[in-house]
Amino acid sequence: MNPNRRVLHLVLYSTGLFLLLSIGAIWLKFDWLPFQRVNLVSDVLHNRADSLVTENTKKDSLDQPVIVEVKPALDFNLYTRPRTISSFSTDSSKASLERFVRKLYALQHGQPVKVRIAYFGDSMIEGDLLTQTLRELLQKQFGGNGVGFVPVTSAVSKFRQTVNATYSNTWTDDNFKESKTNRLYLSGHSFHSDNAWVQMTDQTSYDSGALVEKSLLYGPSPGHPQVRVNGQPVTLPGTQPVNRTVLAKSEARSVRLDVADNSLPVYGISFESPSGIFVDNFSFRGITGIEFAKIDSAFLHAIATENPYDLIVFQYGVNLLFRPNDKNFSWYARTMLPILRKIRHSFADADFVLVSTADRAFRYAGEYRSAVGIDSLVKAQAILAYETGSAFYNQFASMGGTNSIVDWARQKPSLANQDYVHPNHRGAAILGNYFYEAIMKEYYKYSKSAGATP
Repeated sequence: MNPNRRVLHLVLYSTGLFLLLSIGAIWLKFDWLPFQRVNLVSDVLHNRADSLVTENTKKDSLDQPVIVEVKPALDFNLYTRPRTISSFSTDSSKASLERFVRKLYALQHGQPVKVRIAYFGDSMIEGDLLTQTLRELLQKQFGGNGVGFVPVTSAVSKFRQTVNATYSNTWTDDNFKESKTNRLYLSGHSFHSDNAWVQMTDQTSYDSGALVEKSLLYGPSPGHPQVRVNGQPVTLPGTQPVNRTVLAKSEARSVRLDVADNSLPVYGISFESPSGIFVDNFSFRGITGIEFAKIDSAFLHAIATENPYDLIVFQYGVNLLFRPNDKNFSWYARTMLPILRKIRHSFADADFVLVSTADRAFRYAGEYRSAVGIDSLVKAQAILAYETGSAFYNQFASMGGTNSIVDWARQKPSLANQDYVHPNHRGAAILGNYFYEAIMKEYYKYSKSAGATP
């Protein structure tokens, strides 16, 4: 056969097969982000995200002027400020996150309290990037020892530097991507097995002689199941949807857990000193935050009761920017609004910060530049914060705004990877430091205010 015809046939057969796969992926609801980027019919048929868009939503565009409800003493346009946690208040002397910074004030003035932060995000924070810097700085300032919550297994366990985790391959992992259960933990995972083990070693900096509680977070199981902790049998007394049992309290940094009860949902192990501030990293690669619709309110309330948080940080966005020319994210704002309200209602005693997407770039006319829709997405996220009474932190502006990810990737040494999406460990440390400084601005406002008492 003529070589040119062979090439032609190969191209035709490949294109035909890929077309069938593209159609099949839509109708069978096969959801894999890299495939979405090159799906041949993604602009013809609705994908998972597009299926949430109504006819009215299609007519909307955040490129057009957005009418934001005017609220007394609030200024929506404050969302554009970099390195600032804004509650949109026009009173610049008033601290944002007042409940949270009040508890920090109590901790620093000698009260033996625990202050917990839940930091949610996608691959931008996986491996404890950004959060490890935030944790280190906060614990140095306010006290506390321990890495916080660690899931049983993780795709980046070999990459993460703040905890060394080894585990058997016999765990079953129910998660956002591969389960329909509404009883997933905040990490997006729930683990179980009839014969599995995990060993964790906290590698964060400890004060000399510090005692650290190694606590197991788990779900209900018939009876009172036994596990083995460092080789010794331990009965788990909890029967609630979410339970927290201290497995060990010592200066030791390591703990080993063996589970032989497949009916026992295991969420993870938390390392915390009796008092101090703790930052839990809840990263899940490839998500947008919409996945939290799968967790029901009653279960979230159970988590808030057994493992309460004082501050919840919600950082997503880059996975919404998977097509270079997308500009309309009103569908995302409408979809996320009830989810954020549900989380806020479930953790009623926690302050809430919505962190915008960071910068990401695509190739336009032969050169890398920021995604054309990034301003629209940041604005949509700011509207979500404004409408839910949450604080807002503009990560995009904080890292330098337009084309900052390109500049970061080209610096020597670089601050971002050549994918023009992810800051590397150097860049993540900078972002963690910026966020810490933003928290401290609010803390100093509170501590200097008249009548501020622990």
